[in-house]
Amino acid sequence: EFACLTGKDATFGQSQHKGILLALEELNAAGGVLGRKIEVISEDNQSKSGESATVAKKLLSRDKVIAILGEVTSGRTLEVAPLAQSAKIPLIASGATNPAVTQKGDYVFRVCFIDDFQGTVMAKFALTDLKAKKVATLTSVSSAYSVGLAKYFKETFVAGGGTVVAEQKFSEGDKDFRAQLTAIKAANVDAIFIPGYYTEAALVARQARSLGLTMPLFGGDGWESEKLLEIGGEALNGSYYSTHFTPENKEPAVATFVKKFKARWKNETPDAYAALGYDALYVLVDAIKRSGVTEGPKLRDAIAATKNFSGASGITTLDKDRNASKPATIIAVKAGQLQFHKTVAP
Repeated sequence: EFACLTGKDATFGQSQHKGILLALEELNAAGGVLGRKIEVISEDNQSKSGESATVAKKLLSRDKVIAILGEVTSGRTLEVAPLAQSAKIPLIASGATNPAVTQKGDYVFRVCFIDDFQGTVMAKFALTDLKAKKVATLTSVSSAYSVGLAKYFKETFVAGGGTVVAEQKFSEGDKDFRAQLTAIKAANVDAIFIPGYYTEAALVARQARSLGLTMPLFGGDGWESEKLLEIGGEALNGSYYSTHFTPENKEPAVATFVKKFKARWKNETPDAYAALGYDALYVLVDAIKRSGVTEGPKLRDAIAATKNFSGASGITTLDKDRNASKPATIIAVKAGQLQFHKTVAP
């Protein structure tokens, strides 16, 4: 497993890790797989670019892992995908949604939806639910995820009769967005689409409200973090984002997972990345059980054949491109609380 366990995106990595550990403990308590206990080696990329490739090389050459799980972000998963492909070792991404991830080769899989679907969902949401005709986008140019999501959003929004009147940009780690927001304010928009990660999204919300921008803000699954409201506070009221999972979902598999997760992690409520991390390990072990093998090529074929696997994040079926087709959940921020708004099927 590789994850951003520290650094600016740390809640992503921590959630993935807690989900994987819960799955690991359950699986090993039930006897492991093929009569052996499962071992997970975790490596921290510190949320830094370049670091994922370094830790992946160690996992592949020194630790001789049979598979790699992770990551939540697309940029860091894209660093590891070619390495896993050339080593013929399966990589199962938890939350990496950029379409390019699985295009790196046939050993690369994911248990989440992809950004053209997520972008389409949020464009339709802006048109129908927010009744927005004119929007601004604020995109992180140094994030493959953000750039891709902005592109898919714009295509569907424009095709649906909307106009993107201002396209502003920033870089990962920026803390001051007032110049971009001042330009957006002058453009007089109905809503602002922020396809970034939670730290920047929350700071943008605070600065937007302080500049008198009262329109809805909305984004994608990069907003999913308990830190979102901690950083953004009341400024996020009237905001929305799409994600993979809600603990409010009453499906039996989801409810059971939430209960088990809370029992294991001091009453913490799981987020999407905990559910996806959990499912990534279970999908891998399901493939090992079905095939009876752990060697790369045959294990790859078994993972590719995953159909109707019922997990914490819903039903996972991998398509011919090794992507999971599954619904998006839209979360609303109201009165300082995250609330389940609706589910949108593919």
